[in-house]
Amino acid sequence: MKAIIPVAGAGTKLRPHTYTQPKALIPLAGKTVLSIIVDQLNEAGVNEFIFIIGYLGEKIQDYVQQHYPHLKCHFVQQNDRNGTGYAIKLTKEIVDQDEVIIVLGDTIAEYNVKDFIISPHSLLAVKKVDDPRNFGVAEIDEHNFISRVVEKPTIPKSNMALVGIYKIKETALLFTCIETLLKTDVKTYDEFNLTDALQCMIINGVKFQAFKVDAWFDCGKKETLIESNATLLKKFGGNGKQEDFENTIFIPPVSIAAGCKIANSVIGPNVTIGENTTINCGIIKDSIIGAYSNLYEIVLNNSLIGNDAEVKGVSRNLNIGDNTAIDLGGGGK
Repeated sequence: MKAIIPVAGAGTKLRPHTYTQPKALIPLAGKTVLSIIVDQLNEAGVNEFIFIIGYLGEKIQDYVQQHYPHLKCHFVQQNDRNGTGYAIKLTKEIVDQDEVIIVLGDTIAEYNVKDFIISPHSLLAVKKVDDPRNFGVAEIDEHNFISRVVEKPTIPKSNMALVGIYKIKETALLFTCIETLLKTDVKTYDEFNLTDALQCMIINGVKFQAFKVDAWFDCGKKETLIESNATLLKKFGGNGKQEDFENTIFIPPVSIAAGCKIANSVIGPNVTIGENTTINCGIIKDSIIGAYSNLYEIVLNNSLIGNDAEVKGVSRNLNIGDNTAIDLGGGGK
């Protein structure tokens, strides 16, 4: 089985961070969004991956080659952002009618991956949500098979959302349905959507079984990313040892990457700090701090700080991108 991971999106909801860093590489609970996805699949026995890359794709490729040299990896370039259906079409020659598992590059879920892979059925992962209008929605019959899927319906007939994880056995038909969408110019919200291709497969007789995930973490925007970081830190456990840092208290869980210098600070709970970051006289909780950043005399809560950022000053709720220098003391430079 091959895994397809589309990571070509521009991540507009996480700007300014995604101007310089792919959304899939944002640090999360001591890992990255992408590494959590790949590790889950690899631990379940998947060894061949197809990454659909586009915006900042070279960073994805470098990261994968550095951290996963033992895996068989393909990189497919998507130059036009025409939707998930169009993106999946680009993998046709590599898939070559093999079974595939597709995991969207901003989707992290808790589920039994081995059970998902070995199931005799094609599967669509689902989770009950309060407001399904912003998601693909699955209508499920009494036998747990999916009778219909609709992308972001105005009036949903189900509250079971498609979480962005799919197992597809009938890949030849999948690509036929995608090509039909392209030829007939069938779009949803101005994109060739994978959900429409799945509905085409259902119409043509494919039986998708619903697979309910235990938990689904939203990594698409700042607020939910920080919430997901807190939940995953509790799951994975932190790695910070306050005795390694001068006059510093850690309130677990926290994750501190290698090479960090932290002094005279209180860190936590629910804080992830990227590698080689320096913090002096800081109080930080419920936040994600990128690599190679410098923070001085700062109180942060519910904040997302990018790589190579420099922040000085007083208490704020911040969303700061990479390569930024900010002095909140009021004196300027």
